[in-house]
Amino acid sequence: MLRRQVRLRKEYLYRKAQEDAKRKVEDKKQLVKKALDENLVIPSELQKEALELQRDIEFDDEGGEGVSSHMDDEYRWAGVEDPRVMITTSRDPSSRLKQFAKEIKLVISNSQRMNRGKHELPALVQACRANNVSDFIILHEHRGVPDGIVICHLPFGPTAYFSLTGVVMRHDVPGMATMSEAYPHIILHNFSSRLGQRVSSILKYLFPVPKEESRRVITFANEDDYISFRHHVYKKVDGRNVELTEVGPRFEMKLFEIKLGTLENPTTAEVEWCWRPFMNTARKRKFLTVE
Repeated sequence: MLRRQVRLRKEYLYRKAQEDAKRKVEDKKQLVKKALDENLVIPSELQKEALELQRDIEFDDEGGEGVSSHMDDEYRWAGVEDPRVMITTSRDPSSRLKQFAKEIKLVISNSQRMNRGKHELPALVQACRANNVSDFIILHEHRGVPDGIVICHLPFGPTAYFSLTGVVMRHDVPGMATMSEAYPHIILHNFSSRLGQRVSSILKYLFPVPKEESRRVITFANEDDYISFRHHVYKKVDGRNVELTEVGPRFEMKLFEIKLGTLENPTTAEVEWCWRPFMNTARKRKFLTVE
């Protein structure tokens, strides 16, 4: 069993490496094609291979969608099978973090909550993988305030690390509505870049496919790379107007790292993307949207 997992993991990383190489070639082709179509100077770093790239462009098929993504393998059963999500906390959680974990369990349909206890992360990930759990979520806190969430997609990754700010519990939301158990509709706003599409896939595939008559809505709205999480139920008024009622909880998420691996090997997993706030241009750049 262990050898099989190692082999499958190596095959996954090999496909990812092949995809990166093909994507770099595709990006070079697009730059050369744009320069030729608009009568511009070919970038200096592509001038040596411009002729070869131009010959390859003639044989490209415009009917496809470009290079196949490793996400096709990671989420190939999305929409076919309902995801199975396991939620737990860091060790020795406070009462507030326990309450937050219960609320997240209610938000994510078809999920289960587990007390952390003294269990080690490798054992937890291995147990989830053996029981066909699709996603493993860990909630963190600082002095009783939830401040982090880790979403690990099984069996091979990715693992996304988010920081949380402005957490408002469900019972602190004014005019709190009754929690519906129907599968929610997911609204993703302003995730236009390649990284934004990656993050939107990580978030939306936590939820099963809802029915059309579901009156529950979960929104992930990106603004300046801060993702606002909101949870509402709605009802129609006078046949045309819609009345929204917030259910809660609500919080802001900030992505700071994505790793191509699971939680039991964080030091050896390849870093797919990392936020570097110490760079001079970090405040000016927007990563989840196309500028």
